[in-house]
Amino acid sequence: MAPKVLVSDKLSETAVQIFRDRGIDVDFMPDLGKDKDALLAAIPAYDGLAIRSATKVTPKILEAAKNLKVVARAGIGVDNVDIPAASKKGVIVMNTPFGNSITTAEHAIALMFAVARQLPEANASTQAGKWEKSRFMGTEITNKTLGLIGAGNIGSIVANRALGLKMKVIAYDPFLSEERAAKMGVEKVELDDLLARADFITLHVPLTDKTRGILNAKAIAKMKKGVRVINCARGGLVDEAALADALKSGHVAGAGFDVYEVEPAKDSPLFGLPNVVCTPHLGASTAEAQENVAVQVAEQMSDYLLTGAVTNALNMPSVTAEEAKVMGPWLKLAEHLGAFVGQLTHEPIKAINILYDGVAAEMNLDALDCGAISGIMKATNPDVNMVSAPVIAKDRGIQISKTTQEKSGVFDGYIKLTVVTDTIERTIAGTVFSDGKPRFIQIKGIQIDAEIGEHMLYTTNKDVPRIIGTLGRVLGENNVNIANFTLGRTHVGGDAIALLYLDNPICEKAISDLGSTGLFQSVKPLEFGVH
Repeated sequence: MAPKVLVSDKLSETAVQIFRDRGIDVDFMPDLGKDKDALLAAIPAYDGLAIRSATKVTPKILEAAKNLKVVARAGIGVDNVDIPAASKKGVIVMNTPFGNSITTAEHAIALMFAVARQLPEANASTQAGKWEKSRFMGTEITNKTLGLIGAGNIGSIVANRALGLKMKVIAYDPFLSEERAAKMGVEKVELDDLLARADFITLHVPLTDKTRGILNAKAIAKMKKGVRVINCARGGLVDEAALADALKSGHVAGAGFDVYEVEPAKDSPLFGLPNVVCTPHLGASTAEAQENVAVQVAEQMSDYLLTGAVTNALNMPSVTAEEAKVMGPWLKLAEHLGAFVGQLTHEPIKAINILYDGVAAEMNLDALDCGAISGIMKATNPDVNMVSAPVIAKDRGIQISKTTQEKSGVFDGYIKLTVVTDTIERTIAGTVFSDGKPRFIQIKGIQIDAEIGEHMLYTTNKDVPRIIGTLGRVLGENNVNIANFTLGRTHVGGDAIALLYLDNPICEKAISDLGSTGLFQSVKPLEFGVH
């Protein structure tokens, strides 16, 4: 059955056609997102939801969305999506961070020019029949210092354009490496240094608890006198009242704003001030950008729903279509390893440690982590998936760690998973053979070679006679057929294990009969859902 997608906001017809061309069943209802009750009633039928800014994806909507797997926002901002609630529900949240990057960067440059030369006021004056040539004394951009707050995708485009205008560019970004700064042609600085040196300051960071009010009254006081401030990123980054005071005092010479603390901005301390250029959130408002983000949303959602490829997700590691093909068996192995220890562990887990060896260490480890954690969590909550499992683990205070190493054994690579509780450490390892099938290769330090089936039986015992015969007899008496049988032991007479791949689930009577023989320390049925 084809995945079903709802487009609840205005989106390009090109995007809608992409869904159809890819075999997705799509309903285009561009006004539905404005009606929260109608959306609530409709959403249970859909696997995917494509939105812009009008649709509000609230916990109530997510609770009703029984089949929803992905929400994708055409644009960068996802303020209208409750990401923590989506993560707990196992719903991937995507955006399109690159579709309007050039448009937004160009708008920042345009505002910088407009503020530097007072273009809107000069235009209004001239069209009013005045000729106030001496009133509008501007400033050159050439040889001025531009301070970037945020040097990510949009910030780097602004830097490139500014360097072309012969500006000197300095950047504050905690995630910017010296190597990346050198490649961009900018100087990496601390925020206070940027404030003191920049002739123009432009912001290109998301709105978070750490960035909210990054240009407050205290920061503005540290700015160079005569600075001009541009904000095309997010409202709330700049204290508008404090900036208005600085503009009135002459400490700040001008400002260009496209975003505001409250939108739609009907009123702002900045409105009506001289040499302040204000636009109504036009950063992404070009025909090219609108088409780009809509097409990206359709392609990203289709890729995920049809192939499992994850692009530009905000609550899950991205996995390309190529990675999904190569990683598929390894991801399934990680889930199986997690499912094994999860089904055997009946007390609170304190830590999960994952070792990646050889070729496994070269893959997308964040995605493999999510697979292993989801396998563990499904033992107690079948509804979790790769999105929600890490959130649940974090909520429970479970410490997650991973280690990588070069090929160290006979296998090209393997994954070793250890779960730690107050009383026990439980370890299992597995690999993927050339046929693409995951296999268990070590349990409790005991070497094995076990094919993984949907229904399995795991037993522990001392290495004594009669184990194989007893297992065969009791399962046969209870009409349970054995597809595969794997044994392992530490040494002669030591600890031993058996792992049986069964054609059908084992019944309670068979488990009871095995327990009553006195030969087994534990008898545990396992389910892996491999089909």
